[in-house]
Amino acid sequence: MRAVRSHTPEGFEGIESLVYEEAPDPQPAIGDALVQVRAASFTPTELTWPLRTDRAGHERGPIIPAHEGSGVVVALGYGTAGLSPGDEVYGLIDGYRDGWAAEYVAIEARSLAPKPATVDFVEAAAIPQAGLTSWQALFDHGHLESGQTVVIHGAGSGVGAVGVQLARWAGAHVIGTGRASARQRALDFGADEFVDLEQDGWEKAAGQADLVYDAIGGDVLARSPAMVKPGGAVVSVMAPPQTDRDDIRTVHFVRDANGAQLREITRLVDEGIVRPQVGAVYPLAEAREAFMAKSAQHIPGKVVLTT
Repeated sequence: MRAVRSHTPEGFEGIESLVYEEAPDPQPAIGDALVQVRAASFTPTELTWPLRTDRAGHERGPIIPAHEGSGVVVALGYGTAGLSPGDEVYGLIDGYRDGWAAEYVAIEARSLAPKPATVDFVEAAAIPQAGLTSWQALFDHGHLESGQTVVIHGAGSGVGAVGVQLARWAGAHVIGTGRASARQRALDFGADEFVDLEQDGWEKAAGQADLVYDAIGGDVLARSPAMVKPGGAVVSVMAPPQTDRDDIRTVHFVRDANGAQLREITRLVDEGIVRPQVGAVYPLAEAREAFMAKSAQHIPGKVVLTT
């Protein structure tokens, strides 16, 4: 099959050494599905993530990137249930396995969900990472409930905007933050208020929240505990929150490839509650250019590769 592979050592950005080339066809293992890829999406920093070994600690060699995607099931591994050849699916792969930037991917069936009927393969590929990250941040770790107030840092980003939509659906009062240029985007996705992070004293402008969901990190994360009510929480996907407060919870987590939660997100997409965000589309053969564009041009929404 044709695939995009990274040949760079761990710790090196590696975009310029992505190669579109022939690669071995993946073979579905026990519990896997073999999916013919229609579209794949990526996180621009994923080539630097410490995933150069598999879960058993063995070196992986050249790595196929793009942890999320969509396609059609063409074969099943031994013991795989709940799927059939011909099913249209999408999902987030275990990061220790080769990803979706290829003509075929072997993925655990439990990581897949039916593709939303109301969107195409390109739009579907833009959903799993942002959807599952935000679902788990808000509900699994943040324990967000109707009537509470949540601050979502980076509300105009791909991840943050989905967080805004999910929090609004859950009945929360949503305060989005970001650069001034992201204001209208965050409000369009359902934020009740917007706070400009480029203004002095922004952490006081938002008032006190039950939950802060951070997708920015750095100084923004460092100043976030001051925004939380006693009994509330700071949940970050960027780094462990640091604070001397003992009356709030702090959580740092890595999203899980959870097919059951993705099924719930499928339902919300089909009901028009969650809207996928595609900022640009490139053919798979131009994956290097796609990674560079997403890294350098601040494209809003996901960049998607098509096979």
